[in-house]
Amino acid sequence: MSEKTLQHRIDGPDDAPVLVLGASLGTTWHMWDRQIPELTRHWRVIRFDLPGHGGSPAHAATSIAELADRLVATLDALGVERFGYAGCNIGGAIGTQLALTRPHRVTSLALVSSSPRYGTADAWRQRGVVIRTNGLDPIARTAPEHWFTQGFAGAQPAIVEWAVQMVRTTDPGCYIAACEALASYDVRSSLGRVGVPTLVVVGSEDQVTPTTDARSLVAGVPDASLALVPGTSHLAPVEQPSAVTELLIRHFTTAWHDKPGPGGQAAIGAAAPKPQIAPPPPPQAPPAAIESGLAQPEQDRGGTYEAGIKIRREVLGDAHVDRVQAAADDFTGDFHDFITRYAWGETWTRPGLDRRTRSIITLTALVARGHHDELALHTRAALRNGLTPTEIKEVLLHTAVYCGVPAANSAFAVAQRVIREETTPEG
Repeated sequence: MSEKTLQHRIDGPDDAPVLVLGASLGTTWHMWDRQIPELTRHWRVIRFDLPGHGGSPAHAATSIAELADRLVATLDALGVERFGYAGCNIGGAIGTQLALTRPHRVTSLALVSSSPRYGTADAWRQRGVVIRTNGLDPIARTAPEHWFTQGFAGAQPAIVEWAVQMVRTTDPGCYIAACEALASYDVRSSLGRVGVPTLVVVGSEDQVTPTTDARSLVAGVPDASLALVPGTSHLAPVEQPSAVTELLIRHFTTAWHDKPGPGGQAAIGAAAPKPQIAPPPPPQAPPAAIESGLAQPEQDRGGTYEAGIKIRREVLGDAHVDRVQAAADDFTGDFHDFITRYAWGETWTRPGLDRRTRSIITLTALVARGHHDELALHTRAALRNGLTPTEIKEVLLHTAVYCGVPAANSAFAVAQRVIREETTPEG
């Protein structure tokens, strides 16, 4: 299998319209198993696994755009031109990306447990640090409490164990890459360009992608409707398979009758009545205008600043950069602008060294100069840039020889505290 394609499975009649199903992060195409008997009465269903999930090769992808490109390459290889698409969680992000970048190919869209932006970039990169240090077992053990309601988990121990094993058998590097993809994913300002009929499905008890996220999608997509599945958490297709199946059949059957596929082909079977769906909420008011020069939009400050603030956020985290910017005033603002432009926009962006190497150099320099506050900040950055605690330990041991034992002793204390904070799994 090529690195440019995804592992996939096809079910249903060869001559039926195509419906593509995308799975959630940490799951495989089997999360859709209970939808397949009914869906294949109407469609040729293509399911795919994310890189490193299930039995798929571990060819990591670090952006939603890259995952969408790989899915398109897979469909091209199968001779599929137009298709309906339903995706859960990161699968929903891939579907939205396709609707934005290949609008001529997507006939209709269903976004299950999805969001225009999944949490915060800091949280996803922090998860990557935890996995790099502890492996996937802590994530696997807590997956059921995030994916299912307590009542369902208690009544279905076999499904809970299946969920845990799915995560445990995922390739850690590919999972971390998917976290990076979700960290950088944000289509809030682009939703108005989604031009296909869209159904947004969310469980009423979903805490991972709550109903507020679903309503943001409905508010932004011009032709979107919301379907709330009562008493259900994040993996709605698993927890309430019949309800989700019915919603998908109604939505895609109607969409295919309204917008036939190649050669005028419509869905097999008569159109079902429309589901009971909520009207879209009123559009949200635009953010207030930015008043001060210090808070002017980042894109207006020039290319060096744009590049610098992007990498500064990726390496140090949104929370840190937001705190710095909020504290900036007439006295310190120019200094922080200088740092962003020259340290981050001109040095960290140079192609000669990767970020891991730059972190090693930075840690060494900070130990040598005794800059302990900056050392704590850049220990966190080093973890984000892919260094493991063991590698950071080796860097500090090396500095003991060339920078002195007292300097390294202080550095070990700072780094140990930060590593414990950053790598301890939640819960």
